[in-house]
Amino acid sequence: MSPQQVHDNTVYLLPLKDDGTPDLPGEPPYIYLSPPTVPAYSVRFEIEGTSSITRQGSLWVNIPERHQPFDRKKFREIKLKPSFKDAIKIDIPIYCAGAFSFYCTYTPLPPFTTKKVDPPKPTSTPTFYIDVSPSLHVQKSRVPLDAISCISVLSKFMGKYPDDWERHLHGISERGYNMVHYTPLMIRGDSNSPYSIYDQHTFDKAMFPQGEADVERLTKNMVDDYGLMSLTDVVWNHTANNSKWLEEHPEAGYNLNTAPHLRAAYELDSALLRYSANLQQLGMPTRLKSQDDLLRIMDGMKIHVIGALKLWEFYVCDVERDTKAAVTAWTGNNADLSDPLPDDAASWNLKQKAEWLRDRACPGKDRMGERFRRRIIPERAAALLTKLFGRYNAKANGEGDMRVAYGTMQRFLNEVNLDWYREYDADVAAIMEQVFNRTKYMRLDENGPRTGDITIQNPLTESYFTRLPVNDTTSKHDPDSLALANNGWVWAADVMRDNAGPKSKVYLRRELIVWQDCVKLRYGSGPDDSPYLWKFMTEYTQLMAKHFHGFRIDNCHSTPMHVAEHMLDAARHVQPNLVIAAELFSGDEKMDFMYCQRLGISFLVREAMQCWSTAEVSRLVHINCGRPIGSFERDDVAGLDTKPQANGTTNGALQGKEIVHKINPSKIHALLMDCTHDNETPIQRRDGRDTLTNSALVAMCASASGSVFGMDELYPQLIELVHETRPYTSPYSNLKPGESLRIGPSEGTGGVKRLMNQLHTIMGVDHYDECFVHHDGEYITVHRMHPKSRKGYYLIAHTAFPGYGNGNGGFQPQWLTGTKAKLLGAWNLECDQSREAKQAAINDKVLRGVPSHTNDLKGVQVEQRGEDTVITVPEFFPPGSIAMFETWIPGAEHSEGLDKFATSGARDAFTKVTLNELNAVLYRADSEERAMSGGADGVYSIPGMGPLVYCGLQGWWSVLRDIIKHNDLGHPMCSHLRDGKWALDYIVGRLDKLAERDIYSHLKGPADWLRVRFDAIRKLPSFLFPRYFALVIRTAHKAACERSIEQMSHNVQAGQRFLKKLAMVSVQCNGYMENASLWPDKMVPSLAAGLPHFAQDWARCWGRDTMIAMRGLLLSTGRFDDAKEHLLCFASLVKHGMIPNLLGSGKLPRYNSRDSVWFFLQNIQDYVTLVPHGDTILKETVKRRFKPYDDTWFAWDDERAYKDTSSVEDVIHECLQRHAGGLHFREYNAGPSLDSQMKPDGFNIDMDVDWKTGILFGGNEQNCGTWMDKMGESVKAGNKGEPGTSRDGAPVEITGLLYSTLKWVDGLHRNGSFKYEGVTTSDGKKVSYADWAAKIKANFEHCYYVPVDPSEDSQYDVNSKIVNRRGIYKDVYRGKKEYRDYQLRPNFPITMTVAPDLFNPQHALVALEVADKYIRGPTGMATLDPGDHEYHPWYFNSEDSDNFATAKGRSYHQGPEWLWPTGFFLRALLKFDLMRRQTKEEKVEAFQQVTARLHGCQQMIRESPWAGLTELTNKDGAYCGDSCPTQAWSAGCIIDLYDDASKYSDELL
Repeated sequence: MSPQQVHDNTVYLLPLKDDGTPDLPGEPPYIYLSPPTVPAYSVRFEIEGTSSITRQGSLWVNIPERHQPFDRKKFREIKLKPSFKDAIKIDIPIYCAGAFSFYCTYTPLPPFTTKKVDPPKPTSTPTFYIDVSPSLHVQKSRVPLDAISCISVLSKFMGKYPDDWERHLHGISERGYNMVHYTPLMIRGDSNSPYSIYDQHTFDKAMFPQGEADVERLTKNMVDDYGLMSLTDVVWNHTANNSKWLEEHPEAGYNLNTAPHLRAAYELDSALLRYSANLQQLGMPTRLKSQDDLLRIMDGMKIHVIGALKLWEFYVCDVERDTKAAVTAWTGNNADLSDPLPDDAASWNLKQKAEWLRDRACPGKDRMGERFRRRIIPERAAALLTKLFGRYNAKANGEGDMRVAYGTMQRFLNEVNLDWYREYDADVAAIMEQVFNRTKYMRLDENGPRTGDITIQNPLTESYFTRLPVNDTTSKHDPDSLALANNGWVWAADVMRDNAGPKSKVYLRRELIVWQDCVKLRYGSGPDDSPYLWKFMTEYTQLMAKHFHGFRIDNCHSTPMHVAEHMLDAARHVQPNLVIAAELFSGDEKMDFMYCQRLGISFLVREAMQCWSTAEVSRLVHINCGRPIGSFERDDVAGLDTKPQANGTTNGALQGKEIVHKINPSKIHALLMDCTHDNETPIQRRDGRDTLTNSALVAMCASASGSVFGMDELYPQLIELVHETRPYTSPYSNLKPGESLRIGPSEGTGGVKRLMNQLHTIMGVDHYDECFVHHDGEYITVHRMHPKSRKGYYLIAHTAFPGYGNGNGGFQPQWLTGTKAKLLGAWNLECDQSREAKQAAINDKVLRGVPSHTNDLKGVQVEQRGEDTVITVPEFFPPGSIAMFETWIPGAEHSEGLDKFATSGARDAFTKVTLNELNAVLYRADSEERAMSGGADGVYSIPGMGPLVYCGLQGWWSVLRDIIKHNDLGHPMCSHLRDGKWALDYIVGRLDKLAERDIYSHLKGPADWLRVRFDAIRKLPSFLFPRYFALVIRTAHKAACERSIEQMSHNVQAGQRFLKKLAMVSVQCNGYMENASLWPDKMVPSLAAGLPHFAQDWARCWGRDTMIAMRGLLLSTGRFDDAKEHLLCFASLVKHGMIPNLLGSGKLPRYNSRDSVWFFLQNIQDYVTLVPHGDTILKETVKRRFKPYDDTWFAWDDERAYKDTSSVEDVIHECLQRHAGGLHFREYNAGPSLDSQMKPDGFNIDMDVDWKTGILFGGNEQNCGTWMDKMGESVKAGNKGEPGTSRDGAPVEITGLLYSTLKWVDGLHRNGSFKYEGVTTSDGKKVSYADWAAKIKANFEHCYYVPVDPSEDSQYDVNSKIVNRRGIYKDVYRGKKEYRDYQLRPNFPITMTVAPDLFNPQHALVALEVADKYIRGPTGMATLDPGDHEYHPWYFNSEDSDNFATAKGRSYHQGPEWLWPTGFFLRALLKFDLMRRQTKEEKVEAFQQVTARLHGCQQMIRESPWAGLTELTNKDGAYCGDSCPTQAWSAGCIIDLYDDASKYSDELL
């Protein structure tokens, strides 16, 4: 049995932003994909699961399904199903080439509000485009676009078919070309220009006696016998002025019926013709000898053309006619008062009245037209007269009133005409200038054609119109339809504007460079506007597609977009893999992109002969030569060595791996011609010897390349397309049938061109996509290289421009580092450029070149110096010389392929590595590393850049990520890597050292893997080193991250990328730290509060930070053992019924935070709830650092320490009991040695329960016992010892956390899982947990709520006089400074999250709406209402001012935006918003409201080199330099949100 075939699943990733736009570089990005494959690859649209566009959203694509025809207007709808947990992935297979499009429809997310608002209306994104390259094959060989070598031929010079054609095609094939571009092959018009087509449906019978049958044989033989594809021009914009079908269908052009706006232009054109015929009679010169003669004619033109024509009548209104009509309407009381004039209209000045008439009473100003088309509506003008003189009364008003009204309106209309006369004057000035300049060029300028006498046949300036002959056919039509506008072009025109359309005055102002032999075709807005023309030209287009592989769109920039789209769609129905070439002269790169996107243009024609210097040629080659050598791999190829797995859904067939390509927006592809048929040859423009170097440089480019017949032969000048009649000759066309052209010396350049075209094809087919171009004086060197095999080709070209002489230009030896080279050949071109030789060729009976020959050049030296190669050119290496080499890099040779080897095996190497080991592999800030190494080691520093943020792989990857994204080979890290291998030694040496320790024993695998890969790339030349270093680091980093995620919870493993990035902060912050273990006598991993400021020693572990971060970073990620270790540690340290805020490994714990214990108890509750069998922790025993219920302090190594034991259950009760009985103590070691900033009273800790309400009160104005704990430090500003945010009283979150704990333990007690029932107050009264909780619940709204309506204040404990913001919950209840109770801060959402049943849901939503509006920032929550007088949103800890509020960072919590409260705010928002939602659609909206508020955090973690979320920002998300760039609780609280959302979405969606 034969083995089953394995097919990889290839996808191109197209992420969409929240607004539905592609999340790719470029505005908009140009998406150009590779040809279709078998099996088909897919475009994967990836959309965030609750993106705004998923709200009643759909993706619409017109990419056809398999075996279905393409219809540009037929879109498939894919419904977008929202998901909070996963990204939406929609794979659309690509079965055919073409220009496709997509867009999204959705209903925008309404603003979050509790009020009724009008629902947003459905909307649509702009349309975006996906172009797919055609799949080209010739003689069963694949030909990518960049492998095309095309030659243009002027078809009418090819001689007789088939004999002459066959000879020429044989010669073309032997020179290595694989495509021929033909100028149009149809019957030509009277001018004999190939582009002036007489009959678009009939091939030229003089060339092809058998018509279409001959063409069919021609193109078939080209492929079968010569390996040549064919491409032809399509001409859609115009037809020959003598096309017979125009007589039947003059509506196909712009005439005075179809384009009445051209009447003035036509009459002017006719007047100029008459003037030309009458010059002699008028005494004017008919042969111009000087500019004075021309000036005489121009003066006469003002009188006999402009004046006689009365051209102004096309601009102005007829004052007498319109005045009379207006007065008649007034006297007849026929005024139109439907649009009343303002009351003050009578007081308007003359100009204002004229402007009103022009704006409100003149409909004819939209375009030019017949004379006096601009007319005033009498009834509207009468309305103005009525306003001025009142309603006309025949009895009261007389002739005098009529005369006054007449005179008044006459003045108004003369004023109206004033601006129009100015317009007329400007246009006449333009007409005069255009006629003068054109006539001067045509008849006087040395570089002009200097045409002869001015006659009716040869008028002063070309006619803009073709007048159809009068005959039996045309006499059936309106005479106005028989004058048709000719086509032409306009300097710097707007390509999207129809030059002959109603919005243009190009024809009137004589701005057109006209083609008198071509009538411009009028397509209108669609087939209904000109049915015959659309059908006729569609049939023509499909006839061309039937026989040719591709089109060159003639005058693409002048082709209406909708016409080109229609024609190409029709053509692709016939030939799906149609190559489209075009020239665009829009002058606007964005416009070029738009044409390419919408039409699916394969390449734009560019020309090397347009360059005027060696430097400019070098620039052009550089633009078209691909990516730099050593460029970074754009796709994530790490780990693609995994084996395919059997998939039961396909009957056990092996499924290949999924290969995901990033879509890298394309530049506009080029068909780079060494010379085109439209421009001068090297002999004319440069130096004939440059023919060889110019062609060789073009062939080295990573684009389609091309030439023109006559270039290889050295034709002396541009062939005149219209009047030339001589046939082509070529020495290569004289080859006998079956005879091959040898590579090397030949007449002309053909022998060398054969090699260059062959190499161009090889490099294009095999994707030699990297290149290095260097310009040195007269020389250009080009090195193209394959990005995997590292094989390449190297060209030295000595260009030939005037004045370069005959020497070798002083070219220095070329050193190819780490590269071997073999000479393929060196040649120079000699040609006779004498006047005699050129004239002989020009005047010959046939088209031929000047005498020329390519010669072998001897003396090129290729010297091997170790691993390097030095190339030296001989003294005789004159301009017009090239040397061609084959290159390879031994150091890149590897049995598996170096790329594959560098990116394989990492997953196996990381298989056993634990999360705590991954902390060391991936992260470790400098201070952490130094602490763990006794100060010996730290982060790596890059010269010119500075230190990395981490010692581990993330430190490298954070920099490399952006380097790769921008392919920034000039980055200091790249320079450093090229300079030496120190980075490799650091990375491997560090892991080796770590692996020697028991706690990191599994790091030997990653260390060995990195060592082997680094050893493999050490041999590479330095210019390749950054690329391969990045491959290895990327692979290792990916393997480490994937190993991390696979050890976490299912929710994380199955979650969005953002959630996984957040979860990695758990690995980042939790790890071993010898001077900051949880325990004083054993080392276990501990959770850092933030990096790098809170990384080691006493600053690492904080009770409050740990407990706020723990749920997200440890519990939600499934790190239950680590969570348990932290809970048991802090349980062992409970003293005064509190946990320490500063842990200090239990040696010197500090008990000064009132809120930490409540977050601790909430975490135990969460542990019991979230962890399987989590309730067993309640029975776990811990050794107590201090004695239970005893406030005595003693050292950690005192015999009393860790002697007593308690269960966690006991500890929980102890915390509740101590607070119930009241807490009153002074901190141990109070004074400057403990806290140098605090005043004496600040060390006093007092807490009591108000048993009327059950609410816990505490703190004083000299301490700050909650998370808003900044103490004033500035003596200068007088704030030393003054807390920035004391929050004494009952902070709202403490009340909520207390209630949550009471309710929980009561529930445990009720089901027999908790032995304690309640507490005893200080006066000995027993209170059950249930009763205590009930008191809080009964009083919470009364105590904390500030109603929206002041009339309701009496129902709550509210002092109306000091309320600043309504509809909120107080931040503190009964603090010493009462106004601070009413400050809007982000703390009440914490209570909403842990104790939602304390809140009236309607009140809660209003409060959340207020917070959303006023204190939510782009990433964090403002710590104080911007409307509060204490608001100071900028935190600078180093500020040494005398500002009491801000000096030394006292404003830390007085306005700056902290990120961790965002998690609680969004959790509360989701929770309460879902409560009011009824339908599934409404519930989805609740998720989307949350997602929309996460964009800032998503961007931050994506872009931050620390790969985390910062501690805080300043106002509106501004960077805060004193913030920890990654903070544990910032990430942990957002993970909590995702954990909540996961549960809600499972239940509700």
